[in-house]
Amino acid sequence: MLPRATVRTPRTPPHPVDEILPARRMLPAALQHVASMYAGLTAPPLIIGSALGLTPSQLSALLAAALLIAGLGTIAQTLGVHGVGAGLPLVNGVSFAVVAPALATAATQGRDSALPAIFGATLVAGVLCLLLAPVFRRLVRFFPPVVSGCVITLVGISLLPVAGTWARGGDPQAAGFGSPANLALAAATLVITLTAHRMLSGRFLGRIAILIGMLAGTLIAVPLGKVDLDALTQAPLFALPTPFGFGAPQFVPTVIATAAVVMVVSMMESTAALLALGAVAERPVQDRTIAGSLRALGLATVLGGVLGAFTSTSYAQNVGLVALSRIRSRYVVTLCGAILVLMGFVPVLGSLVALVPLPVLGGAGVVFFGSVAVTGIRTLTKAALGTGHNALIVSVTLAFGLFPVLDPDFYDRLPAPVATVLGSGITAGCLVAVLLNYLLSHLGRGTEADLDAISAEQVTALDTAGTVPGESPAADWSPFRPAVSPSGTRDQDASGTAHPAPLWPYLTGPVDSADTHPHHPPREAPAPHRPSPPPGGFPGDALAEDIVFPGPFHPLHPRHPGPGLPRERHGAEAADPWQDPQPPRPPATAGRPSFPPAAGPDGAGPATG
Repeated sequence: MLPRATVRTPRTPPHPVDEILPARRMLPAALQHVASMYAGLTAPPLIIGSALGLTPSQLSALLAAALLIAGLGTIAQTLGVHGVGAGLPLVNGVSFAVVAPALATAATQGRDSALPAIFGATLVAGVLCLLLAPVFRRLVRFFPPVVSGCVITLVGISLLPVAGTWARGGDPQAAGFGSPANLALAAATLVITLTAHRMLSGRFLGRIAILIGMLAGTLIAVPLGKVDLDALTQAPLFALPTPFGFGAPQFVPTVIATAAVVMVVSMMESTAALLALGAVAERPVQDRTIAGSLRALGLATVLGGVLGAFTSTSYAQNVGLVALSRIRSRYVVTLCGAILVLMGFVPVLGSLVALVPLPVLGGAGVVFFGSVAVTGIRTLTKAALGTGHNALIVSVTLAFGLFPVLDPDFYDRLPAPVATVLGSGITAGCLVAVLLNYLLSHLGRGTEADLDAISAEQVTALDTAGTVPGESPAADWSPFRPAVSPSGTRDQDASGTAHPAPLWPYLTGPVDSADTHPHHPPREAPAPHRPSPPPGGFPGDALAEDIVFPGPFHPLHPRHPGPGLPRERHGAEAADPWQDPQPPRPPATAGRPSFPPAAGPDGAGPATG
């Protein structure tokens, strides 16, 4: 007997987010993420430690803790195990919003007591994030394309000034800040990055054009004296963060209140970065994704309060890197987190990354920060901006989001907690966008948010829901038809509210040609026999069942007369927007609705028997 042939079914390729790349590609892609976030990750502990007058060993411990917590939080975000983490290529790190409150705490509590009070407040803020995660997960429905597009655009625009500061040298107090040499180095890095992206397009090297640009820019900076090699000799070989190494935590109410505000700001910024990443990775963000991401954020913040790190947040610059490189694998960012953990234990590795000058990072930052803004603009194209509500939401949101970016002192005269929230252009824009979208599109007669929420596939499914395969849906159902109840007198919307009878009857069947209308369904005949639906229903039924209309003002609601129609029709003289101007016609027969006569065979006049 011949052996039975084995039939192998082709395996479905994994989503690009779940793809595991070969090691030769994964390592340079992960190093690219590390290099892009290193400056933003180490800046807050360096600024706070220098202001507090810490010793080199204490400053090294502060940096090691920041790297370790960032690595652990990134690994948790990418893996998404047991409801902790987003399961997306999202990077965690220290929030820059903690710098100003930390310096204010040092001024009020003193240098010796500042860090214990800051880390005690960080513990409380992390617990607050864990408690608020189930609440934030329900906010995803308040982020239609018009809101999420505004927020993502503001994320990219708000980060562009950071790239400009890096390109000039990073430290405004330095002697060479804004010098032609710094600007030329940033411009050279940008040109090399764009050239590598263009010349190596279609190859893997084209996807790591940012890393190539930064390596080339660093080599150019060596003869210019822009690379500090002393960091390699001063960094310790091994460092192990000690729990509560800066003293037992202190819980000061005023410091805790400020830390809670910073935590809420970080949660909103992280949610905005997560929405941007979902659009870039083509994996839409759901409510459980937001909850998992915030749980990882809260756990990283709590652990940071124990080991000596500050409030965590999600970095948007890495979102732009994903958009530019088109490498969406979350395991690449998992390896990035593992490298950060290793750098936390071996500070010499961190010193290698620190060799990249800030002007080089500024030239590369122009690319991946701008990529985030482009992603937001692409999301805005999905919103209906041709009508008044959405255009108004975008204009006001961008204005409030750019006020603190263009003028950092705009809110300085307000109370400190309010200034902290509104001082972030991302947070201010997010609050304004959500509030305006709710007021203009959910209260009153606005319907644009509902139109954004309905996909084109669902609208198409409405035309085919309940129809027999092969039968023209236009002959039986239209999304603008009035849905008549069995009694033919009243109808109900999705909320269960009864409404008056439709504006014209919906009855099917052949009638004489004098009573037909080219755009209205036939009248006064029994409905034709229809076969019973097959198991599982007709095509389109499943999608159609998922659509819920909020009320009679929705354009797809039965009571809505359709695009361009008036809200009410008054008798036979009501204007018909589908019909060309006609001369006056005699009154309709009593008891029967009136329609204009149908066109004749030649289309020039009414049919005649």
